Amino acid sequence: METNSSPPFKLILGSSSIARRKILSDMGYEFTLMTADIDEKSIRKDKPEELVMVLAQAKADAIISKIQSIHSKEKDAEPTIVIAADTAEAIRPKLPVGDYVKDAEPTLLITSDQVVVYEGVVREKPSSKEEARQFLKDYSGGHAATVGSVLVTNLKTGFSKGEWDRVEIYFHEIPDEAIEKLIEEGTVLKVAGGLIIEHPLILPFVKEVVGTTDSVMGLPKDITERLLKEAL
Repeated sequence: METNSSPPFKLILGSSSIARRKILSDMGYEFTLMTADIDEKSIRKDKPEELVMVLAQAKADAIISKIQSIHSKEKDAEPTIVIAADTAEAIRPKLPVGDYVKDAEPTLLITSDQVVVYEGVVREKPSSKEEARQFLKDYSGGHAATVGSVLVTNLKTGFSKGEWDRVEIYFHEIPDEAIEKLIEEGTVLKVAGGLIIEHPLILPFVKEVVGTTDSVMGLPKDITERLLKEAL
């Protein structure tokens, strides 16, 4: 769904993910980028759906703190909207919405998080090439799921809402040669579960995707669009 070139709000994508950046651009939005410096491993939940929601919230909280410190230095700056794509069951902090945003256009912040679930176990980014290789061998002829979250926070009003999305992915047998090429190329080392379905080396071996590819890539378009509208 395309938006006009200058929507009545500012948008911040709270992520360093190239895939999320591309998806949001493809949706027709202009935005600025901010990253959250948090220790994701220190935040744990039993259920993957809860984990990605809490992480999205933690990312939003960290970015809001950053924005607060910037605004305290430049009191006349314009407000910002943050979208968090990872944490729905949120920690719900009191948002630092000060006088400086009352009359300005809203800023929305998007934050998000994603994990892969294989046989009931949550997988994050591989810690080594060996682990990435094992992950890919597990998927060969089998299946895995991605669980991702999107959180949108209106920095002007303090409204915040998130959702999670789950996609099931089924694979044909993946030849060892393809696995080795993927590991050598390196992208699989930087993504949750070492799982990437749009990559030309893995795409031929994807049997079925029950859900949307943009969700697997880290940002479900329909959910993001809806949360942005609700946040305004």
